[in-house]
Amino acid sequence: MIPKEILKKVRQIQIRTDRLVNDILAGEFQSAFKGRGMEFAEVREYSPGDEIRTIDWNVTARTGIPHIKNFVEERELTVVLLVDMSLSGEFGTVSQTKLAIATELCAVLAFSAIKSNDKVGLIVFTDKIEKFIPPKKGRKHVLRVIRELLSFKPEQVKTDISLALEYLGKVIRRKSIVFLVSDFISGDYERALSIANKRHDVTAVTVTDPREVAMPNMGLVMLEDAETGETVLLDTSSSRVRKKFEDLSIGVVRNRKTEFRRRGVDEISVQTDKSFVQPLMEFFLRRGQ
Repeated sequence: MIPKEILKKVRQIQIRTDRLVNDILAGEFQSAFKGRGMEFAEVREYSPGDEIRTIDWNVTARTGIPHIKNFVEERELTVVLLVDMSLSGEFGTVSQTKLAIATELCAVLAFSAIKSNDKVGLIVFTDKIEKFIPPKKGRKHVLRVIRELLSFKPEQVKTDISLALEYLGKVIRRKSIVFLVSDFISGDYERALSIANKRHDVTAVTVTDPREVAMPNMGLVMLEDAETGETVLLDTSSSRVRKKFEDLSIGVVRNRKTEFRRRGVDEISVQTDKSFVQPLMEFFLRRGQ
């Protein structure tokens, strides 16, 4: 039995994302991600202006009338949401947590995919594979994916992106569109990301909170790493401490973006204090071009 609270949240997300997909993102997803190629549709008589290279010489010789082969785009794609459910996703200092905004963004991507008649699959991970839902079509299936994301309680708290990408390669054989949704607080995933991106079309969806970059003046603060349990005492009243924290954080972000570019991986960067609509639109427009 699904709790009423979860069903209510699913309904709320469905209403918001439906409006967003239909009113703002209509057609953008399909333009951004092309089909796998062209497939044969029919043979028809040649008309002035048709491409000469598509003439079917066998049919033309048999009938004595020029015929051409007609092709259409093979549109059907598979979209895989590879979602980090580690404990650091519960962090959020504004109106919502990183995991909450990630869930809603995944819902938008999933509804955009099924509107284009594509399949949607889900892999939830921490430092283990927590859940795998094989790709399928249909609205009912997408609502199940959203329910899983809203109600899921992970067994582990840490993150292993490499493990998730290696698992992706084992269970998804066909070239797919992959959205890797994480705060990327994880090391040594770069090689696995390169391998995955050669087989699939991987986009990194980076979800961050503003306090992970800029530390306000709050006096003495005990910070705890949600995934390792390690603690550190910081004197945030010191401008030198705040500046060092900011410089280190900016360096991490810069290095991550450099790695993505070097490995040919697109990125959608979203924050908990801002709407994800603009970054998503900009991403679709870049891809469409």
